[in-house]
Amino acid sequence: MPRITVSRRAVLRTAGLGAAALAAGCTGFATTGGGGMVFLSTQFRPVDEAQRFRDLLARTISGVSYVTIEEGPFAGQVRSQVDAGATRIGLLGGLHGDLAPLADGYLEDVTDVLARLGDHRWPADYLELARAGSDRTWYVPWATASYILAAHQDALENLPSGVDPAALSYDDLLDWAVAARRAEGRPVLGLPAGPKGLLHRFTQGYLLPSFTGGQITTFRSAEAVTAWEYLRELWANCVPSSTTYDFMQEPMESGEVRLAWDHVVRLVSAPRQRPDSWRMLPSPRGPRGLGYMAVLAGMAIPKGSTDPELARRTIEALSLPRTQVELLRSNSFFPAVAADLPDDLSPAIAMEAQAVRRQQDAEDAILSLPPVGLGEREGEVSKVFQDTFRSIVLDGAPIRSTLDGQARVLQGILDELRVPCWAPDPPAGRCEVS
Repeated sequence: MPRITVSRRAVLRTAGLGAAALAAGCTGFATTGGGGMVFLSTQFRPVDEAQRFRDLLARTISGVSYVTIEEGPFAGQVRSQVDAGATRIGLLGGLHGDLAPLADGYLEDVTDVLARLGDHRWPADYLELARAGSDRTWYVPWATASYILAAHQDALENLPSGVDPAALSYDDLLDWAVAARRAEGRPVLGLPAGPKGLLHRFTQGYLLPSFTGGQITTFRSAEAVTAWEYLRELWANCVPSSTTYDFMQEPMESGEVRLAWDHVVRLVSAPRQRPDSWRMLPSPRGPRGLGYMAVLAGMAIPKGSTDPELARRTIEALSLPRTQVELLRSNSFFPAVAADLPDDLSPAIAMEAQAVRRQQDAEDAILSLPPVGLGEREGEVSKVFQDTFRSIVLDGAPIRSTLDGQARVLQGILDELRVPCWAPDPPAGRCEVS
């Protein structure tokens, strides 16, 4: 199968203590038990995902204990330990937005690791992100993921005539949801709007960029008003229980949902069980293009690492193409290195790979990143999008006044943090909500 990469055009256009002992002194950690160098990560936090990765890690290298932590306290834990000169962590794993803010004084330069491995293995755009605006490399790209649609064969039978499911517009998606609801006598489209669902990523990285070309700088634009009008209409054709869905795979497996949007990891279970019944599709495009969010995870070495050489060996081992393919098999995160995907991948993973690739390679692709540099306050920014959805879509509040009010909240957070915007908004200067 073809290699999975992100096009340069899209990115540049938009822009030792054991785990139990460590956890005893740090809130927010999920522990593994056992000893070894601590690999602290914001990724694979659900119990089943974490265990599958620990099994892979144990098969790959010895002496490493995988510990998970939420994104909010992650940066604070690293900064406090490094500032105190008492680092108890050997290796870090996180998204670009978790690691890039630590580049200034809290991470080791890992350019030597890339030199040993050969930096040709990674797309140039990933390496550019890993430099965080400097001439050094602060993390090694580890894995990637995204968000796509999943459609059951029953839903595909209700696709409006002439519509290509692999090249949907947002209008097509709405027409499809309406047609399916009428044919089935009930809604079949589900969105992850539960307490732990990722619907805010849909508005941040998909809906708003597709309608407005931005996420923050266009938050209260006339095009944003249109986007929220659209989402209100789409929601009227969603399964009402969507407000309880954290992971779309569960209602997909039960048959309550036949058409869903979510993170690839949270979609794959039902298609894995019945691959002939499901099809994985790229997200829709809007007036400005096909907005999509690339989730890039990396591995970094903190200043004062408890075992910097073991950390480097672990990075090297996890960067091998065969190891990254195993991560794809186990946890549905795609290789960050140039890796040919084998023909014996499960059909569900292969379908996801094709859908992700279609998003990346679209001529009108608009790449978005999850928020960068917000640390513990990332949740406050996500809450702005969640509250906006709740007010406009669930409660029927006026769109213009709601956006104006939430824009003030959002600007206040960004002013306090003094961080630049992130893709697809321009990264230079002050991040202004407009």
